Amino acid sequence: MVRIVGVDLPNEKHIVIALSYIYGIGPTLAQKILAATNIEPMTRVKNLTDSEVVAIRDVIKEIRVEGDLRKDITLDIKRLSEIGTYRGFRHNRGLPVRGQRTRTNARTRRGKRKTIGMGKRKEEKRED
Repeated sequence: MVRIVGVDLPNEKHIVIALSYIYGIGPTLAQKILAATNIEPMTRVKNLTDSEVVAIRDVIKEIRVEGDLRKDITLDIKRLSEIGTYRGFRHNRGLPVRGQRTRTNARTRRGKRKTIGMGKRKEEKRED
């Protein structure tokens, strides 16, 4: 099992997919890393040589990933909320930040749906 930046990469995956297990590395950046190290993207992690693993580590050292990146993002959100921006306010409330509609389709922020039974609707009408 190959360990890069504190993350164990799965042996059976292709290296281009396995690199995306590292926080901050997506498919495009994984392709660029492999191009810089001259490694075939379809190589399985278990078939990498030690020199190839070292080459990947050296390239990734120059990129902000994992803990440093998480810390930077947390500090950016904290800064936004401290200076009182709208985006900071939305982050604090746990609402969508980038202009998405919230009347519907904000299920990830609103939680599980709560269905209203027929008996409850009749009771609400009687109260009015």
